[in-house]
This record gives sequence, C-alpha cells and structure tokens, in this order.
Amino acid sequence: MDDLGTERNSEYALGIVFSVIDRRYRSGRPLIVTTNFPIKQLKEETNIEKKRIYDRILEMCVPLYVSGSSYRSDIAHEKMGKMKTFFATDESSQAENIIEQTGTKTI
Repeated sequence: MDDLGTERNSEYALGIVFSVIDRRYRSGRPLIVTTNFPIKQLKEETNIEKKRIYDRILEMCVPLYVSGSSYRSDIAHEKMGKMKTFFATDESSQAENIIEQTGTKTI
C-alpha cells in the first residue's frame, strides 16, 4: 500500500483501506506499506477507524526508515534550473530556442 495517510478522510475511504489491510492480516499474507507518517503518529492515533488500521499495520510490519531527499523535489529543482537558464538568455536567443523546441515561428 503506497503512501498511507494520503487517502481521502471519508468513512468510505477508511473502510476500503481497512478492508485491504484486514484481509492481509487475517490471511497471514505479507504487506508492504509506505507512508510519510512518523511511527509515533501511527501509535498515538485517536481516531478509532484509523487506529484499527494502524494497529494491524504495526503488528504485521517491521518499520524501516528510508532517508534521503524527495525524488519529486529533486526533479522540480532540476526543471527550475533549466527554466532559469532558458529565461536568463537574451531575447533573440529565447526566440531561437522557442522555434527549435516547437518548430513554429513567432511574429
């Protein structure tokens, strides 16, 4: 289950998540869960529907902390750098870049 905690906070959504987790729990089948929540937040949840889900996950899974930068943030930073370089050139050079990239000419 990818990115636990980002699902809609509705009764229906929590019911679906609980159903998936509970089915794995009862069958003894493996479960891999990713989340950005700290373990402490999972353990101290006060919402009963979420607590039922988190308790099962904490019993079934071994927490593993993965550090590092966000892949999406790294890509966004790289794209921003390219755009800054693009817009830092002179206007005639920008027009040539647009023509090259789009195959169209501007008047």
